[in-house]
Amino acid sequence: MTQVKVVLDERIGKVNPNIFGHFIEHLGRCVYEGIFVGPESKIANTRGLRNDVIDALRKIEPSILRWPGGCFADDYHWRDGIGCPDERPRTVNINWGYSIDSNAFGTHEFIDFCRLIGAEPYICANVGTGTPQEARNWVEYCNFPGDSSLARLRRANGSEEPFNVKYWGIGNELWGCGGSLPPGDYAIEVRRFASFMRDFGGGDMYKIACGPRGDDPCMVRRDWVLEFFEGMQTQTLSDGCRSRIDGFALHYYTRGAGGGGALDFSEHEYYWLLNAALAMESLIRQVRTAMDVYDPCRKVGLVIDEWGTWHPEAKGDTGLEQQNTMRDALVAALHLDIFIKHADKVVMTNIAQTINVLQALILTKEDKMLLTPTYHVFDIYKRHQGGTSVRVLVDAPTIGSRSGESCVEVPQIAGAASLRDDDLFLTLTNSSISDECEIQLELLGLSVDAAKELKWEQLVGIDASDHNTFEDSTRVRPQSKVINWDKGTLVLPPHSVNAITVGLK
Repeated sequence: MTQVKVVLDERIGKVNPNIFGHFIEHLGRCVYEGIFVGPESKIANTRGLRNDVIDALRKIEPSILRWPGGCFADDYHWRDGIGCPDERPRTVNINWGYSIDSNAFGTHEFIDFCRLIGAEPYICANVGTGTPQEARNWVEYCNFPGDSSLARLRRANGSEEPFNVKYWGIGNELWGCGGSLPPGDYAIEVRRFASFMRDFGGGDMYKIACGPRGDDPCMVRRDWVLEFFEGMQTQTLSDGCRSRIDGFALHYYTRGAGGGGALDFSEHEYYWLLNAALAMESLIRQVRTAMDVYDPCRKVGLVIDEWGTWHPEAKGDTGLEQQNTMRDALVAALHLDIFIKHADKVVMTNIAQTINVLQALILTKEDKMLLTPTYHVFDIYKRHQGGTSVRVLVDAPTIGSRSGESCVEVPQIAGAASLRDDDLFLTLTNSSISDECEIQLELLGLSVDAAKELKWEQLVGIDASDHNTFEDSTRVRPQSKVINWDKGTLVLPPHSVNAITVGLK
């Protein structure tokens, strides 16, 4: 029998709510149609923002939302997206199909959306085609409470009070679409930009630099991380230096032909994708270890502001759209469990992307909307936010598949646990595509009455490729139940995500 032991006295760290962050970009139907339909639309909206999407996102308590990119960020000029919508320029989106962006969704609309869903805004400034002055002015426009010309302009555009944006990215993927810079050159740009991006409001501004591409071992282990921090120099990591950074962002997508398609995948491809998702844990360890060479006191937080599945059919000419199955839900759960287990290292993550793109939580079609299995994972896992991560020991068999010379294996059971409000919240995945798993659950440091009740929320499909469609939008959805503690024995269905709440008092 599989053994799962929760060590209640071995606390790892606080689960930063920003671990449950999200990401939107001007790409395909993410922003336009997915979020913004315009105030004249027949689709119910608040100042042009879809009410159904707002309501759905508010329910899962999103902590933070990253915008405007992604690759789009390093060719985006913020002044194009302010003022009268009818007078805003129409610009070419050079990164995603040379489509025309009306700029109807800009800074004010983004802040409005964040406030409506209850998320902190995270703005990624343009380093690739922008200047330190442009970034500096954007921060002043957003945050300055005084009587400057930019603050007056913000007021004239409808916002008397400052936006108080705390989180700012200094470019995106500068090793690629953001400018193809070597890490040392990017470090110089970061020091320049960070020096002039003042908070202007007396708040605690948080600046995030671009980290490595996770599927490039050289960038992760050596080239990008170490050379970037060497270029930054250790004194720029100190609290009193204006050119300091507060976060360093790794990007990693669970992708590759070995995982098959979004809906059409074999058993071997199923396990291949889950194995690729589990690689996130070693990436976190490697990047944090490399950062520790120059940042041993860990003043700079590790951020993963782009992650998720990227299936072969999600291409630029399709707006990076793909379906989302129970397999994707398992990928999301495995990632979130890893982030929670490394709460002492990870301060923020942002799944890509919230609406209609890649591992979307929500899909829309005209006036219709559906919630994907990944959405339900975030809904289930929200109880981890702000809790204290504790050690979980799992003694489970490995499972997998062989195809020719290719063999992949994953642990059948994985999970994470946190303590909050006198409750233990435990999340467990059964990664087997076909077999249930009986587990023996033990809470070390607590004597549990054999008749104690457990709240159990479960997400499972008949098949691992089960998904929701506009014709059958609730095929995959969570089921809740209350069960008696029967000597700590639980049976987890195949390809399932499980959340168990135990009252400790």
